[in-house]
Amino acid sequence: MGRSWHGGAMAAGVLVAAFAAWEIGVRAFRVKPIVLPPPSAVFAEFFSAPGWYLGHAWYTLLVTLAGFALAVVLGVALAVLIVESRLMEKSVYALIIGLNSVPKVAVAPLFVIWLGTDAEPKIAIAFLIAVFAIVIDAVLGLKSVPPDILDLARALRGGRLATLWRIRFPCALPSLFAGMKVAISLALVGAIVGEFVSSQRGLGYVILAAQGNFDTARVFAAILVLAVMGVALFWLIAWLERLAIPWHASQKVHLPTP
Repeated sequence: MGRSWHGGAMAAGVLVAAFAAWEIGVRAFRVKPIVLPPPSAVFAEFFSAPGWYLGHAWYTLLVTLAGFALAVVLGVALAVLIVESRLMEKSVYALIIGLNSVPKVAVAPLFVIWLGTDAEPKIAIAFLIAVFAIVIDAVLGLKSVPPDILDLARALRGGRLATLWRIRFPCALPSLFAGMKVAISLALVGAIVGEFVSSQRGLGYVILAAQGNFDTARVFAAILVLAVMGVALFWLIAWLERLAIPWHASQKVHLPTP
């Protein structure tokens, strides 16, 4: 607990120092607020209407979580099919890699045409951006089981479903959580991309509207809320990881050597 508080205090100190350097640099070099507003102006903008910002942030959060949840469910299902079937590995795996190479901004307008202008296209874009990380890491984890353990399961007449649930999934959890940490950030990016394309709500809409009015302080305020949201979502996944796999080496506390 002491180490956690010490690390948190150090992170907070670095953040405060960065904001202080930003404030001093802007004032010392007399940077125009339309180019780079000082942190004091950004915080003043946020606290002038915190409920308004949080309302838009809530909408972006819901879209992000919906896209992320779809990515986890469908990504894990695809990973299982890829691991269990050579045909799926040769066909679907290559298709997923090919789709991931397509810029998501280019296909975002198509989702608006297909799904309308409500939350559905934003969720679809968030899912599309996040699912690749889930599939890649889940496949890696499911394939990381030592062959001796799989041979033992076959010798004990363990079925494919039992082997998958009791052996492959526990071994895949560390890789899966690593993919989820990446995917939650990508889902947030996807939600913002969707809001840039077509939206009347969300932090992406706030940024786009403020940019049109050259309201740089509002842009930075929305970005600050996005940053806080991204960090909170990442640490939520990390907390779930500690609960799910406390036995893994990555979750053990390494005491300093004397």
